Amino acid sequence: MASDLKRQFVAQLIESSRLLRNYIEHRAKSRGTTRAQWIVLFRLREQEGLSQVDLADVLELQPISLVRLLDRLVEHGLLERRADPRDRRANQLFLTTAGRQLVDDLDSLRDAIACDVLQDVPAEAIRTSLDTLVAVKNRIKDTAQSAPESEHPRPGRQRRKV
Repeated sequence: MASDLKRQFVAQLIESSRLLRNYIEHRAKSRGTTRAQWIVLFRLREQEGLSQVDLADVLELQPISLVRLLDRLVEHGLLERRADPRDRRANQLFLTTAGRQLVDDLDSLRDAIACDVLQDVPAEAIRTSLDTLVAVKNRIKDTAQSAPESEHPRPGRQRRKV
């Protein structure tokens, strides 16, 4: 019985995550951005000046995937690369005024999405669910770190986590 509940929980988590990603993608498009761009902009607002490599690590993306995404953000005038004064081979990433405005505007969209998907869910249930999800996330990280090397995804085949 307990293992059946655990399987159902994991299946529900996977399906809910997929649906939420799709919903966020749809809502982000209405603001002229993508979910992936949105995540980059939010992270850079929190940690401006990160290098491309450090940002890829934080977002758990392959650097080549991130470079294309950053190129698009630069083309749209939302982000700028500046030479790193400590390492001439690296760039630091900063939001432009337009990028900062967009990410600030997206705060209201994030709030609206949270209200939409959690409507009528009691605060205590949200708190319990959040605690559970944090515990699951930490367990996944711990399990992944202790797994044998042969069980880790190949670098070129790793899915991005956003």
